[in-house]
Amino acid sequence: MERALSSCRACPGKDSILSVFYVPASFCPYLNMISGSLYETSNLERGGNNRKKKIEEFSRSSREKLVQSKNKMFSKFTSILQHAVEALAPSLPLQEDFVYHWKGITHYYIETSDDKAPVTDTNIPSHLEQMLDILTQEEAERESGETGPCMEYLLHHKILETLYTLGKADCPPGMKQQVLTFYTKLLAHIRQPLLPHINVHRPVQKLIRLCGEVLAAPTENEEIQFLCIVCAKLKQDPYLVNFFLENKSKRPEIKSPAAAEGVMESVLAPDTGQSQADHPGQPQAAAAASTSSPTNNNNTNNYNLVTSLLNLTKSPDGRIVVKACEGLMLLVSLPEPAAARCLTENTDLCELLTDRLVSFYKALPPSMDPLDIETVESVNWGLDVYNLKEDAAVFTGKRALISFLSWLDYCDQLIKEAQKSAAAVMAKAVRERFFVSVMEPQLMQTSEVGILTSTALLNRIVRQVTSEALLQEVVYFLLGEDKEAETAAAIVQNPLRHRLIEHCDHLSDEISIMTLRLFEQLIQKPNQHILHSLVLRSLEERNFLENKPQEEREPLENGQPHDAVDLEEDPLFGDDLSPDSRLSGSDWFGSSPQHSPDHAKSDGKTEVHKIVNSFLCLVPDEAKSSYHVEGTGYDTYLRDAHRQFREFCGICQRWDWRGNPKPLEKCNLDMAFYEGHFLKVLFDRMGRILDQPYDVNLQVTAVLSKLSLLPHPHLHEYLLDPYINLAPGCRSLFSVIVRVVGDLMLRIHRIPDFTPKLLLVRKRLLGLEPEGVTIDHSTLLEGVIVLEEFCKELAAIAFVKYHAAASSSP
Repeated sequence: MERALSSCRACPGKDSILSVFYVPASFCPYLNMISGSLYETSNLERGGNNRKKKIEEFSRSSREKLVQSKNKMFSKFTSILQHAVEALAPSLPLQEDFVYHWKGITHYYIETSDDKAPVTDTNIPSHLEQMLDILTQEEAERESGETGPCMEYLLHHKILETLYTLGKADCPPGMKQQVLTFYTKLLAHIRQPLLPHINVHRPVQKLIRLCGEVLAAPTENEEIQFLCIVCAKLKQDPYLVNFFLENKSKRPEIKSPAAAEGVMESVLAPDTGQSQADHPGQPQAAAAASTSSPTNNNNTNNYNLVTSLLNLTKSPDGRIVVKACEGLMLLVSLPEPAAARCLTENTDLCELLTDRLVSFYKALPPSMDPLDIETVESVNWGLDVYNLKEDAAVFTGKRALISFLSWLDYCDQLIKEAQKSAAAVMAKAVRERFFVSVMEPQLMQTSEVGILTSTALLNRIVRQVTSEALLQEVVYFLLGEDKEAETAAAIVQNPLRHRLIEHCDHLSDEISIMTLRLFEQLIQKPNQHILHSLVLRSLEERNFLENKPQEEREPLENGQPHDAVDLEEDPLFGDDLSPDSRLSGSDWFGSSPQHSPDHAKSDGKTEVHKIVNSFLCLVPDEAKSSYHVEGTGYDTYLRDAHRQFREFCGICQRWDWRGNPKPLEKCNLDMAFYEGHFLKVLFDRMGRILDQPYDVNLQVTAVLSKLSLLPHPHLHEYLLDPYINLAPGCRSLFSVIVRVVGDLMLRIHRIPDFTPKLLLVRKRLLGLEPEGVTIDHSTLLEGVIVLEEFCKELAAIAFVKYHAAASSSP
């Protein structure tokens, strides 16, 4: 029995149809059965007129199918037989087994005469699978990092080089697919580092070049799996990426039809035992460096791994595109500077990102409902599932919008993960090739419909961007890069910034609201330049304050100038606060500081109870309606103010913001104060709150409240301290509201039944009363309600900020 088994791999048996396995026909009764069955099948095909008549009835296509079926059946028989023989044979050392399977592949090329048969009709896939299993088993049986004889054989005999050549020639048909699968599984299953070895990374480089050459190729799935496992290996050991930056001046690979034949001749040559490559027992990195040291001359490097992935992102198969994008995500995050430079300078990555973004944007309808743009579900690249009919039923252009937002999300995440220098280059490319070239003309147009749609899209883009580098470029695109103090004459130097701020006060209320929402989004973004450009650079010198020396001012009375109005003594405001407005209701926040006879403390800060009461008393009692409706008091704003202020502090904590106002002696108080274009427009709109639509007023006050929440002492002083001494001709938020209230007091007496109408309007806005007869002066009444609520919100913000400062101070 042992002799018979040992002859299985020795006897040529060329007269047998099973000679490919070198098994004698007498070895097993099963062999005789299979041989007899095949012999009978052959006779049936040749003999009998009846059989011939039946065969002639088949069409040409049917006969071809029959032949294919026969071949597949034969392949299955032989594969089953091989596994049966290997199961019965005594176990050989792993290396002998490994060599046997490799020789089984090489003998196919020696003995076969039919190179048209697909590889699946041969035993090559089975031999490759067995070789992988042996290598995996060998590694599992050895100590970590130790190279076994089978792996040494694979490296020593350049098996991967040979397989690459066979895969490139695709001989037999489908071989490329088998080679890609073998490479992928080898890199995935073997834990020891293989890529540093020249006999691994060199054929891997060559195989990479074959990927993505043909779109929609039958091997696309195997190609992307192979490329992604290479990317994953480089992510584990980023230095290895230098082996994949190939010198352009290197002699190109010879693509001769005889290449496969030449390699096979060298592989099938007698084994003399002499090494054909650096011995794998050497340190692998040293062996690689001695033969293929990576170059750092990025100006002459090809990054074929990136090029192949970029080609596969153009595949018609969405799954292939997603996998290719994942591979690029891994590569851009590698920290190697040479790879980062090569990525952005020597590949088409930036062009792919921006061209596709432009293409998706241009596919959007020219007019879209801003509400649809704002409320479409959030997208994550690669995960958007859609139904064309359902999307079209929701609103026209939804599919195009999701495609655009999905690719924007990919660009954003790619830049977010990228090495810092690569991220900056990619973000700048998006700014120049998309925002400046495509979006800016849309935002600068005169068509109201076009302005509204493009501003709504810009708002959605700003909301979605999270990467620091891309956000910085978006901000520079919108607001410019100027850092010096703003002047009225210079506001037109940046046309886009000027136009956007002007749109906050547009004749179209829809455009005004959408642009204000854009700035509200910007204010909440973690970017210091946004706030510096819009407001802080105008307040840096505190030249909104009175700059007269102390001795030239009027004597102080009760902590204020002689000619100043004490709001608590002014009958316009009174001191009778409604029960819902009292500070005592906010015990969970703690109580306000103890009263003192002076408005200002020794450090110059106005006491918080004075500030809170000033805002709460601004709107006269006859114009208040909140205490007639349950749950609309001042206390309702405290919790929201606390949460939002904490969020802003989290955003601003990394910024170099001063903790206290700049000392007056260091400020240039003689310089003319200009509040800045942005604050000017906001104050102008705030001054018209009694004559503007309700939705506009809500958005104006929302932006001002966000600015008030920012933890910067100059902004806090300018927007939230009613007791500062303003310089002549200057205005603050409090002074603007005071003028509005003065106008309101004059107009209240001209409206009969003012208070009942005001209460009815509030209930309608809250949904407590159905819409009915139109109420006269509804715009003014809605403005009064917004004004009252805004004053309560500012009071809550002032209290929360004071409480936070008091808690953090020693």
